Amino acid sequence: MTEFYVHPSSYVDEGAVVGKDTNIWHFCHVMPKTKIGEGCNIGQNVFVANDVEIGNNVKIQNNVSIYTGVILEDDVFLGPSMVFTNVINPRSHVNRRGEYMITRVKRGVTIGANATVVCGTTFGEYSFVGAGAVVTKDVPPHALVYGNPAQIQAWMCQCGIKLPFSDNDPDEQMTCTDCKSQYQKKDGKVQRLK
Repeated sequence: MTEFYVHPSSYVDEGAVVGKDTNIWHFCHVMPKTKIGEGCNIGQNVFVANDVEIGNNVKIQNNVSIYTGVILEDDVFLGPSMVFTNVINPRSHVNRRGEYMITRVKRGVTIGANATVVCGTTFGEYSFVGAGAVVTKDVPPHALVYGNPAQIQAWMCQCGIKLPFSDNDPDEQMTCTDCKSQYQKKDGKVQRLK
């Protein structure tokens, strides 16, 4: 008896490792040599390529393709139809399989619906990407980015509430109004204190 669920319309190829309490819904394909953690929810029409690593408690909404080179740490949320790439200069007539770039999505990151991620990007812990954003460079921890190209617009608590830091104070402390976690902004970066 398996400890995870796969809808009958989906394929999990031999050699893939799927953690317990993970659900893989309609019309998905998980390739061999893929590792999916525990307690994940993989929505309808999701493709997971070879050598992809997915952590625990990851939520992947409908119509997302996760290509070789993408690493998802624990507690990541991927919105519907968001897009990863894995080659910076694809051509149909040129084989670039040896040139896949690593895209690392660290713990607790949210990437909104229809966002596009250019490969080789690192998302800092608990960063938040707005719907429809085009991410072309690394995103710092706790940053809220959106736009085309995505730019830092604000800062987010790990619970998902915007932190009301001022724009003109380079060294400021803040307490989340919701979960009461404390943060410090210093030198253009935000970190959780406790």
